[in-house]
Amino acid sequence: MSSAKGIIRVLGLCCISPLVFAADLPGSQDLPSVARQVDSQIVDYRPAEEKERIYPMGAIRKISGQLRYEGQATARGQVTAITYELPAEHSSSAAFKSTREALQEQGAQLLFWCQARDCGESSLWANEVLGNSKLVGADGQQEFLLLRLAAPQDNSLVALYGITRGNRRAYLHVEQMDASAPLGQLLPTSATLLRELKSTGDLDFPLLGAEPDATWLTLISRGLNLDTTLRVSVSGPNAEAWRQGLIDKGVRAARLETGTGEAKGLHLQVIR
Repeated sequence: MSSAKGIIRVLGLCCISPLVFAADLPGSQDLPSVARQVDSQIVDYRPAEEKERIYPMGAIRKISGQLRYEGQATARGQVTAITYELPAEHSSSAAFKSTREALQEQGAQLLFWCQARDCGESSLWANEVLGNSKLVGADGQQEFLLLRLAAPQDNSLVALYGITRGNRRAYLHVEQMDASAPLGQLLPTSATLLRELKSTGDLDFPLLGAEPDATWLTLISRGLNLDTTLRVSVSGPNAEAWRQGLIDKGVRAARLETGTGEAKGLHLQVIR
């Protein structure tokens, strides 16, 4: 009889265990601004805490014990961090892409986006920046993204980090920083503008409908000159002035056409 009870107990545990392992961490919850991936589970959760946050906006490396990167976004406020483990049949890149697209559809502005070895070392992102060793993986299997949410949440930043580890487990890490003071002007990197343009086929700048702005001309021209094979059309109320401004900044005239479509502000589209 005791043997039979033991078998029943083992069978019971076998049936219950998958449900236990599939459950989120107690007390954890999703961010309202970021939709959860289907069948993913929360494996690390850090509730809102007041702190200063520094998000690198360039490839990171360590020199003489110090982190080095080209630029950064710094703010102080309430930071909430969630790490999801994705189901076995899902890749981190697919989850990263769908989350990015959903945030951009809500009007979020891309500030920095890197992929694979362009990000630097995964171990530095995981341990030094995000503080979560679960996120250490192959440098070639990582992506990082920093966005600014649309108004009225434009004093909030969202950071995404996707990684597939050597054991093939995939994770998506999401952080939201709600700044305690206005963030002011935050500009994307030129490399990020180019990556977005090549990925989506176009760039929209709804607030740049007036005369060309020198700062934005520099950012956009530098991005376009990172890939001199790319040809784009320029549309908007002052399209020709922007086109000429980009030419003056060193973009070859043969790569730029004035578009015929209507746009609220400045619109760039890849010519296929």
